[in-house]
Amino acid sequence: MSKEIANLEPKAVWENFYKLTQVPRPSKKEAKIQAFMMDFGKSLGLVTEKDSVGNILIRKPATAGMENRKGIVFQGHLDMVPQKNNATVHDFENDPIDAWIDGEWVRARGTTLGADNGLGVACAMAVLASKDIAHGPLEALFTCDEETGMTGALGLKPNWLKGDILLNMDSEEEGELYVGCAGGVNADIEFEYDEVIVPEGVTPFKLVISGLKGGHSGLDINLGRGNANKLLVRFLKYVTREIDVRLAEINGGGMRNAIPREAYAVVLVPNENISLLKSAVAKYEAIYKYELGSVEPTLSFSINQTELPASLIEERVQDDLIDAAYACPNGVIRMSDGMAGMVETSTNLSTIKSSKGVIFVKCLLRSSVDSAKDDLVEMVDSVFALGGAMVVFDGDYPGWKPNMDSQILARMKEIYQDKFGRTPAVLGIHAGLECGILGAAYPNWDMISFGPTMRSPHSPDERVNIPSVQKFWDFLLEILKNTPEN
Repeated sequence: MSKEIANLEPKAVWENFYKLTQVPRPSKKEAKIQAFMMDFGKSLGLVTEKDSVGNILIRKPATAGMENRKGIVFQGHLDMVPQKNNATVHDFENDPIDAWIDGEWVRARGTTLGADNGLGVACAMAVLASKDIAHGPLEALFTCDEETGMTGALGLKPNWLKGDILLNMDSEEEGELYVGCAGGVNADIEFEYDEVIVPEGVTPFKLVISGLKGGHSGLDINLGRGNANKLLVRFLKYVTREIDVRLAEINGGGMRNAIPREAYAVVLVPNENISLLKSAVAKYEAIYKYELGSVEPTLSFSINQTELPASLIEERVQDDLIDAAYACPNGVIRMSDGMAGMVETSTNLSTIKSSKGVIFVKCLLRSSVDSAKDDLVEMVDSVFALGGAMVVFDGDYPGWKPNMDSQILARMKEIYQDKFGRTPAVLGIHAGLECGILGAAYPNWDMISFGPTMRSPHSPDERVNIPSVQKFWDFLLEILKNTPEN
């Protein structure tokens, strides 16, 4: 059914994107897509290499008459965020993505689409396979594990690539050129607890927050969307104090860089307080809908009786978790002073999961100002340390400082103005583009990030605008024809 997208224009791009949808490629499980890309490059007779961390590089010589141009490096990541709706049956390690056309958009049925960053990869593939596109010396760098750790970018070795200009095709609004991005760091938090015996005279219930939009924890963090973990913990703070509810299990969120759409808790309530618990759920559902209804119209907070759990989380740790998660900063912390409309600093309380004596909490902290990121690290560390948790920060990666004197930026602005009759916006982005890391290994690179228009990446609502892909492709071809000379 998804093959209909292969007939969209520009066909060279959509055919390759369709092929990518048929190859499973969740983060950390990229062997199949890496093998696919190696076969792709070799089938074209091009130099195709794979480094020790899993990045793939394909080189294509300049077309006749273009040998004196600066070398272009196309860059995109091979992995995708594996998110699905609860009702959708899908195995991201084995099943293809079922993409379909919805008016002017392409989306997937109940899962993420993988247009982030499949469209950028597909455009690079189309140029590599072409026989009639003029371009200078060309390299295509396909990095691995961008979504969960930027492992590929962090492991990239100097002196492997030869190009001068990096075109990162991982931005998500056509007509915008990105020249800077936020850095980030992961927070891994653990609460250890004793499993205690379930008392008599209690009834188990499953509390479920669902129907939220979620989205990208960088790009969408300023949209005021609900965080399922924060909403659930807010309720638990109330009921554990007022109705003597005990926590047996908690599970919320999926990916560190996705705003949590769903969360649930299994709780036990004294039989005499069942009606109070149900009333409290109804009360808080009304509160949440009142506060978030304009941005989360399908928000739901439900309660259903469930099976009796084998044990409970000890009360002291239960209370420490709830207090710390409730106090944990989440969302936009500060807007940028230097670039209007850009978020400077934010956090995402992305996952909470209890399992066999340990509660795992994960956050992603972002900032385009390194000192502000360091301050946020101390803030999150303090909150959870006060709750007795073990806190580890890892995966720290730098931001990308804008270069407004960039030669390729000036050239691309001219090309866009001439071709489309308007000046493209020049922006920074509150997301972890690989450019900051890649630029540390290749400080000579002149870098720009751009792409077609997408919405709701990292969620099952992910979709890409079809006309914007054609416009992006036309722009890309003009850039290749007008690459600056050495």
